[in-house]
Amino acid sequence: MKPDIRDALLAARAAARPVALATNLRSGQQRLIYATESEGDLCLDVDMVAAAAEALKADRPTTLSTPAGQVFIQVFNPPPRMIVVGAVHIAEPLAKMGELAGYGVTVVDPRRAFAAGQKFEGFTVLGDWPDEAMAKLKPNRRTAIVALTHDPKIDDPALLVALKSDAFYIGALGSSKTHAKRRDRMLAAGFSEATFQRIRGPVGLKIGARSPAEIAVSVLAEVIATLHETEKAKEPA
Repeated sequence: MKPDIRDALLAARAAARPVALATNLRSGQQRLIYATESEGDLCLDVDMVAAAAEALKADRPTTLSTPAGQVFIQVFNPPPRMIVVGAVHIAEPLAKMGELAGYGVTVVDPRRAFAAGQKFEGFTVLGDWPDEAMAKLKPNRRTAIVALTHDPKIDDPALLVALKSDAFYIGALGSSKTHAKRRDRMLAAGFSEATFQRIRGPVGLKIGARSPAEIAVSVLAEVIATLHETEKAKEPA
């Protein structure tokens, strides 16, 4: 790998910028392919750009046969992110488990007393109002958003932004009755029924969870399952 390609790849990874590295296995020529640009000495064609885009979406490497030889496309996506809205009891084990599972976790709660202390030490904690925090965080297709407060004044601003984003997972804690009221508010805000159905509620897989840690397990399991289902759906038939 040439130094300029190596340095650009390291810079992209440090900036959490999705990038695919295309390598001609015969010539050794390489090219970095980003969402809107590319760099390197390997000549691009339409099929290669499309293959790189699909590989990034599926988060899987692929090999493309070309007249110049086989081209291996390696994917360097940033780690998936998890935005936890509400520094409540469930948030602490969820943040820790999410980090262990490879997620970059951010906790959002404008109530200073809830996020104070050492329970979220080592995590990014934002005290902004949720809609302002979400505007800064810019959730994308590799972001999971989990609202945990039960308080519409805090959860709803986050969900309103989440539903306009490409987040692969949106979940909200609460009973079926609470979720029905949430539906009414989201529809009144102008969202369609189909868009509202993106919100998983009651949040988490049905495993009979009771304690905060058990509920966190059920939520993280649903997040992981959804991510892999999304990736599988993007694989070519």
